[in-house]
Amino acid sequence: MTNRHPLLVIVLTLITCGIYAIYWMVVTKIEMNQRGADIPTAWFLIIPLVNIYWLWRWSEGVEKVTRGGLSAVSALLLIWLLGIIGMAIVQNYFNKVTPA
Repeated sequence: MTNRHPLLVIVLTLITCGIYAIYWMVVTKIEMNQRGADIPTAWFLIIPLVNIYWLWRWSEGVEKVTRGGLSAVSALLLIWLLGIIGMAIVQNYFNKVTPA
């Protein structure tokens, strides 16, 4: 996983009016799939209702990559309820599994 500063994730999302959030989700999906997760194509992210299924699969990937450090339910709730703050928290967990 790429080491990103959590505050930078928040700032870039605000500056780009949310476009960076979509980019971040897609890039982290690719990185998680390289580490053994099975997350479907990111095109599902733009289809209403299907995006909830995609977000759940993404959250399962977070749990796999963080080796249980952040559960799938927690990741889903963080992203869904806290938005960019949740993204920063998830990024912090990604940074913990990134080799120094």
